[in-house]
Amino acid sequence: MRLFAAVLPPDAVVDELAQAAAKLKTLPGADELRWTAPEGWHFTLAFMSEVADETVLDLTERLNRAARRTAPFPLSLHAGGHFGDRALWVGAAGDIDALRLLAARADAAARKSGITMEEHRHYRPHLTLARGKGEPPLAPYAEGLATFRGEEWTVGELTLVRSNLPKSGMPGERPRYEVVGRWPLGGAG
Repeated sequence: MRLFAAVLPPDAVVDELAQAAAKLKTLPGADELRWTAPEGWHFTLAFMSEVADETVLDLTERLNRAARRTAPFPLSLHAGGHFGDRALWVGAAGDIDALRLLAARADAAARKSGITMEEHRHYRPHLTLARGKGEPPLAPYAEGLATFRGEEWTVGELTLVRSNLPKSGMPGERPRYEVVGRWPLGGAG
């Protein structure tokens, strides 16, 4: 199964971002982009791709330990940017060091479980809002997020999510995300 470790924003934060995204969708060319669904918004900490069923138990035990070792921390959605003209994202503010630490621990948990991970690179927290194919340019949409400042919340759990890829081939169909594990951060709950 395709899995990734993530931080999921609470509903109120998702609603706030949805309002900002609705304004972006009025910009010229917005209908050319593939907008991600609010119910799938997340900060990926460690993408594990395909994970064998027999590995999941060890992985979940290690993610549980990683969560227990990490204290809850403040986070908010903040401004935005783009990766070329292929991905529009909103960034994060708050205790980014704690978020990076949780990402490193989730990555280590996967590696220690025997999961082959991509080459380790500096973690850049972002939540993907839309994907493009080069047209329209994403810079105007990122500029539309420049002053966006979301409400702060306390990250209190690490989540393991299964990504179910579209099978029908229908245009516009998106991956479906299913939470398969949640672990409170140290001192939470």
